[in-house]
Amino acid sequence: MARKLKLDELNRLSADAYKVIDKFPFIVILDNVRSMHNVGAVFRTADAFKIVKVYLCGITPTPPHREIHKTALGAEDTVKWEHISDIRHLLNDLKQQEYHIAAIEQAEGCITLADFIEKDFTKVAVILGNEVEGVSQEAVDLADSVVEIPQFGTKHSLNVSVAAGIVMYEVAKTF
Repeated sequence: MARKLKLDELNRLSADAYKVIDKFPFIVILDNVRSMHNVGAVFRTADAFKIVKVYLCGITPTPPHREIHKTALGAEDTVKWEHISDIRHLLNDLKQQEYHIAAIEQAEGCITLADFIEKDFTKVAVILGNEVEGVSQEAVDLADSVVEIPQFGTKHSLNVSVAAGIVMYEVAKTF
């Protein structure tokens, strides 16, 4: 029978040590995400998968806020982040920096997440959208790829923080 590890047995990095380690060339962009709990969960997952930066766009709430902290548990202090009002400027800037931009959305001509991760990108930025409307059409239009997470039940949408976790895990494995 397995024994659960205690916190002090997990050999976690300190916040200061985490801030200076090399991160994956992988950016997460939240496009008008409304829920502070979703934002906090994305920060926490971004910390777990060494994401280089999280961009909070449009109406997406920003730290510091206790509702974000409830789910981020301090990751909002370890993961670099920036608020950008206009996602178009951000996406154009990232293209200049040679990031491959992928909108996580269901759209005509999209590819599956499995097909996406088989490609050999050196720098990746993924866009996750609003809880109701998804990724904005303007962001989809500027993306290099539109990537769908296959789903097999009666629902054809995932909570944005769940989708973010799936994508971050799969993409981080490729680096």
